[in-house]
Amino acid sequence: MRLGINLGYWGAGMDADNLAVAREADRLGYAVCWAAEAYGSDAPTVLAWVAAQTERIDVGSAILQIPARTPAMTAMTAATLDSLSGGRFRLGLGVSGPQVSEGWYGVRFDKPLARTREYVEIVRKAMSRERLSHEGAHWTLPLPGGPGKALKLTVHPVRERVPLYIAAIGPKNLEQTGEIADGALLIFASAGHLEDTALRHIRAGREKAGKTMDGFDVCPTVPLAVGEDVDALADLFRPYTALYVGGMGSREQNFYNRLAQRMGYEKEAAEIQDKYLAGDKDGAAAAIPRELIDATTLLGSVARIADRMQAYAAAGVTTLTLSPAGFTLDERVAALRAGVEALERAGLAE
Repeated sequence: MRLGINLGYWGAGMDADNLAVAREADRLGYAVCWAAEAYGSDAPTVLAWVAAQTERIDVGSAILQIPARTPAMTAMTAATLDSLSGGRFRLGLGVSGPQVSEGWYGVRFDKPLARTREYVEIVRKAMSRERLSHEGAHWTLPLPGGPGKALKLTVHPVRERVPLYIAAIGPKNLEQTGEIADGALLIFASAGHLEDTALRHIRAGREKAGKTMDGFDVCPTVPLAVGEDVDALADLFRPYTALYVGGMGSREQNFYNRLAQRMGYEKEAAEIQDKYLAGDKDGAAAAIPRELIDATTLLGSVARIADRMQAYAAAGVTTLTLSPAGFTLDERVAALRAGVEALERAGLAE
């Protein structure tokens, strides 16, 4: 099992530290450094900045938002980043959510599965450097009846096939991801629930495409906090978990809330959402079962984290992306080093 690092969103006041974290992860042998985007910093600019100041670590988008760019623009960006980084780019895609898609980008959040499938098809066609033509429900290239031509990408990616990941939570999206992608970007992944909540659906998609799980990258992002007081460490992640389970998206369309329900926390997920949407964020955080936080994070001593890493590897995770807690650079770097130590202690280092 390989390790990754997730820098999250740029512009949160720790940008200089984020670069130092990425460089330390590169030095320690982490496989990939991911950056996110929502409605603040964009991922490609951050990844270009990180790639220019690292040597070996891959840089990946977790995620490039599908409503933010045409598929041809995404292919251009991916090819450029792969070229500039010397073949170190990984393309992560996702539809985002209805509030961002419709509120920020002005793109209707309709038929996300069909839109994703078509988007991936166009991106891959463009990156293969064949002349780009497509007729679908969401995109037609070139536009009919006008001066448009079927053009060919002029940038040469370093690799013949840039790895393509999809951020997936729901069963149908997970199945499609297994069918059309090279990896899945997961969140709130519990080793004990991973088979039922994710892998069986991904495997079904792989089988539909006539493929096995060999070579498919199962890549969850897992928060990490090192220390002896597990309860106190779990409390660090209560606001984070409350935001996603309680307040991300609308009451009708909260994918993270549904995931918590599928993990067996139906009553608790409803209570967390009710309190969060009513403005009681502290109450929502307090309502989160400690077991839910512990199952979806890496908490405790290096030995305890090593045991949890073994559980993730046994469950089928191939790249474990860490999101180290800490308010200072020293704390985050210490967590990075502890992650490597735990991986080695678990006997999982490649």
